Formats: sequence, structure tokens, C-alpha cells
Amino acid sequence: MYVAHLSLTDFRSYAQVELPLDPGITALVGPNGQGKTNLVEAMGYVATLGSHRVPTDAALVRAGTSRAVVRAKVVRELEPGRPRSTLVEIEVTPGKANRARVNGGSPTRARDVLGILRTVLFAPEDLSLVKGDPDGRRRFLDDLLVQLTPRVAGTVADYDRVLRQRSALLKSAAVARRGAGADLRTLDVWDAKLAQTGAQIIVARRGLVRALAPHVEKAYAQVSAGQGDAIVTYKASLDAVLEIDDETAGVELVEAQLLEAMGRLRSKEIERGVSLVGPHRDDLVLTLGGLPAKGYASHGESWSFALALRLASYELLTRGDEIAGGDWGPDGEPVLILDDVFAELDARRRDRLAELVAPARQVLITAAVADDVPAPLAGARVDVMGGEVARVL
Repeated sequence: MYVAHLSLTDFRSYAQVELPLDPGITALVGPNGQGKTNLVEAMGYVATLGSHRVPTDAALVRAGTSRAVVRAKVVRELEPGRPRSTLVEIEVTPGKANRARVNGGSPTRARDVLGILRTVLFAPEDLSLVKGDPDGRRRFLDDLLVQLTPRVAGTVADYDRVLRQRSALLKSAAVARRGAGADLRTLDVWDAKLAQTGAQIIVARRGLVRALAPHVEKAYAQVSAGQGDAIVTYKASLDAVLEIDDETAGVELVEAQLLEAMGRLRSKEIERGVSLVGPHRDDLVLTLGGLPAKGYASHGESWSFALALRLASYELLTRGDEIAGGDWGPDGEPVLILDDVFAELDARRRDRLAELVAPARQVLITAAVADDVPAPLAGARVDVMGGEVARVL
């Protein structure tokens, strides 16, 4: 697949911009602060309904306006020799539910367009996957799951809603217990809902990590010239509570395990007013040469691990049927986006990454100057300056 056209209205710094694109490699070149990253951020938003730079949508809307619109014309070849284009339009309205349209049809929920476009985005922020807190690694897993199996987005949204409700009840119970006592009958209902949705997420994440692991190990060896084994494993908070290690448990068993774990922790949860077990407390554990990557890996090793996670994601999305069980046709390859990443890498890692991604169907690169783009990624060039884009022949 590839994006043939990107159109933005009141998105970030752009009042209006039209960017035609071709398959192959395109470099978006311009000084910092001119809007290069805004363009690729918008493309990633179509694929994931999220930004790699900010956690909420408010910053995506141009100052002084109430909404932003992102349109992408996505071309896919569902059957050999028969390309088909799909126009995806997403309206971003902070404080309200975002809406979407497909091929100019009636408005629908934004998450209904998930799966039409798939992207893998490399960015300087990726270093936090190795050095940062668990929430970034959880988001990495969930974003990848949603691209592989879009229906997971509904499960994640349901879990987040239940978690907020249950946590609010726990806080109320903590206050009531310090006063006249607490009525906890409603908590049983929310325990059941949390266990039901949480079990689905845990099982899906475990399956994803098992599929991801060999690709991460291979990609790390390619990027780092084989310096150490990169291992990824899933650490579920319920395993620590129950003192078990059950990576292959099905949804029904995990649901029962979550209920048991919440039962054991109820007094502590009420005392602290927070939910202490569930996928919101889990982590993706990264190990390099038998040691935790966080805290032990060098800066270069951390970058190699972060790149390996993205390259492994690309492999899984290209081979999506392994996880999703769907039929994506011969054009399942995602769009690769490299947002100012080469400036962060040493020469060896730059060259290795360039060689690995060059054969992709469509690659978009942002760079401050044209010389920052490695020779293997020479291709089309678009200059970005002051909110204007101009193709360089």
C-alpha cells in the first residue's frame, strides 16, 4: 500500500496544505520548525488515531480554530494488478468524539477507519521505548495490536472506561472507609467488567509479544552487527500477585486469574484508591545480553533496540495474517516513516537502517538538510518551508 495524497486543514501549523505522493522514497526537507513532522504525524494519525508526539488531540488543532481535518488517499492492491484507492477523512475535534468518512460517505466513528492505512513510524521519541516508563511500551503494543486487528481498539477503549469507573469507586470507598464505612457491592460489578476486558487485552498482548520476539532478535542483530541477544517478554501484573508464570493461558482462565488477584488485593486497593492489577500495570520487558536494557544498555545499544522494535513491527504488519488471521491481499506492506531519525544515529546504524528500509513500497523521510538522507534512500524530494510544500525535480 501507499499514500497517494495527503490533505490537511487546520492541522498543527497548516491552515491548508496538499501533498501529492508517489510510491518509493520521498524526503521532506527543511529547517526545524517548518512543519515537516506535522505532515508525517498526520499520516500516522490516520493509521493509529494517535500522535507519536502528544498524548491528546488538542495540540493537533491549529491555534484559533475548533477542529482539524486530515484526508489521505490510500492505494492498495487487494488483487494482483488491480489497485484500489480509498479516501479516508478524519475530523479531529478536541472535547468531542472525532468523526470519519470513507470515500465521502456518511460520518462514522473514527475507529471504524482503522486498518485502511498501516504505518510504521521511526522517531527520536522511540528511545523512550527502551529508557522510558512502562506506559510507552504498553502503548507501543496496543498501537501495533490495533493496526493488526482493528477491533482491538474497541476492547482497549472499553477497558479504559471501566478502569476509570472502578478507580473512581475505589477512591470513594477509601474516603468512605475513613468515615462512616463503605458500600462495596458495586465494586464486584466493576471487578467483573475489568476482568472481562482486561483478559482479552492480556491474551492479545502475550500473543503479539510471542510473534514479535523472533523478529526483534533478528532486527537487532541486523542493526547492531550481532552485538548481544535482544529478547522481549511480557510481564503481567497478575502473575506477580498470584505467583504464577502462565504465558499460554486463554481468555477465560486469565479472566478468572484477574478476579482472584483483585480479590487478594481489595483491601490494598481500597486503602490506596487505585486499581493495582490489570493490563494497565503490565510491561514489555526488554533484555539485552541477559540484562535489562533499561539502565544497562548504552545509548547506541538502546537506539538499536528501539529500531529493532520498529523493524519487527514492520515485519509483523507485512505478514499480518500470522496474528490477525485475515486476508490482506498481496499489498499488505505498511508505509514506513522516518521522522528526523538519522540525525540521532551514528554512521554505522544510519547505513544499516537505510539498507534495511530502502526496498519498502513507500518510505517517507524528514530531514533538516538533504545531506542528512543516506545515499541508499535517494529519491523524490519535497521542500518544506513556512507551511508551504514544493516538490523538487
